[in-house]
Amino acid sequence: MLTAFARAFRTPDLRKKLLFTLAIIVVYRVGTHVPIPGVNYKNVQQCVREASGNQGLFGLVNMFSGGALLQITIFALGIMPYITASIILQLLTVVIPRLEALKKEGQAGTAKITQYTRYLTVALAILQGTGLVATARSGALFSSCSVANQIVPDQAIFTTITMVICMTAGTAVVMWLGELITDRGIGNGMSILMFISIAATFPSALWAIKKQGTLAGGWIEFGTVIAVGLIMVALVVFVEQAQRRIPVQYAKRMIGRRSYGGTSTYIPLKVNQAGVIPVIFASSLLYIPALVAQFAGGKSGWKTWVEQNLTKGDHPIYIVTYFLLIVFFAFFYVAISFNPEEVADNMKKYGGFIPGIRAGRPTAEYLSYVLNRITWPGSLYLGLIALVPTMALVGFGASQNFPFGGTSILIIVGVGLETVKQIESQLQQRNYEGFLR
Repeated sequence: MLTAFARAFRTPDLRKKLLFTLAIIVVYRVGTHVPIPGVNYKNVQQCVREASGNQGLFGLVNMFSGGALLQITIFALGIMPYITASIILQLLTVVIPRLEALKKEGQAGTAKITQYTRYLTVALAILQGTGLVATARSGALFSSCSVANQIVPDQAIFTTITMVICMTAGTAVVMWLGELITDRGIGNGMSILMFISIAATFPSALWAIKKQGTLAGGWIEFGTVIAVGLIMVALVVFVEQAQRRIPVQYAKRMIGRRSYGGTSTYIPLKVNQAGVIPVIFASSLLYIPALVAQFAGGKSGWKTWVEQNLTKGDHPIYIVTYFLLIVFFAFFYVAISFNPEEVADNMKKYGGFIPGIRAGRPTAEYLSYVLNRITWPGSLYLGLIALVPTMALVGFGASQNFPFGGTSILIIVGVGLETVKQIESQLQQRNYEGFLR
């Protein structure tokens, strides 16, 4: 593997891509530490220290921004608006015929959808930036901090507009940096930036576990978490690579004197066909009632119930609701992202068939049957992985400090596998061995 890395850096064009990607990553990490105008940086740092390990409702968004959200920097929103916009456009493609037609137009249609995604990203950044500024001004961003109300000392409307513009511009720059990596670097740019954002929180989270530990100065807990993390990574790699291969045979066709077809291939149906999307959906949906309750005035019955049952990660109602939402969204996303009827029609059009299954409607029914069967273990696996931080809450007393679980480990492993595959494919194009022999 080390030899493969050395060969990658000895190849001029591949070395250029790797160095360009590293340079963009450095720029991105610098931006996550540049505060926006109108913020008292000293008070922010004090509140961040006091809130360490208890990020509350903003934990998920803060993780995606690499810790920049709670520090209110120019990249505070990170790539979350782009992720949300991409998911929304993907869902709207199913229900809006115009977007579905664009998707089928090939590269031109994809470019148009990408343009719509950019516009929606900027709109969501303005909305989320306004909400973040309002939250910081009210002191709700760090509810337990003694100087939470002094984070934004200037309450003028001009200062507020300037802060929102800076965060929106920061989101646009992050989107641009991600597209630069995709075009001129290695891997998918947005995925790489997401990977870096999450990985940047690992050292502080692991060290916090060591400091909170009581056995042998915290080293026993630290070593246990590392061991559990390695097991988790191995499990996630195993399941993410698992797939059910549906054999497909293409009939021979004679066109003139040439014979076409007659080949056999397969349709790879992954066990975790939905990826990390169901976890993000479930977290976002649970985030909404808790956020509404946080800003609601007074003390009403529904607000008290939400604060007691849907904001604490170790509460049984929260755990069950979170798990069921992940399972539901796993089936929902697979249903809208993989169309068995469309696959069956394409196979029939090009003379393909599944051995033992008639072409057309029986093929679509068979694909739906297989997809439902493998989605069950995939959805249960996602739910269990997402609940690992809750188990850590019981074992270590601070779920926010446990990095190996939930969305973070799924994204880290998924992006890592895809990036390694891209580097390996480029090495093999030059007759070099890949990372794995």
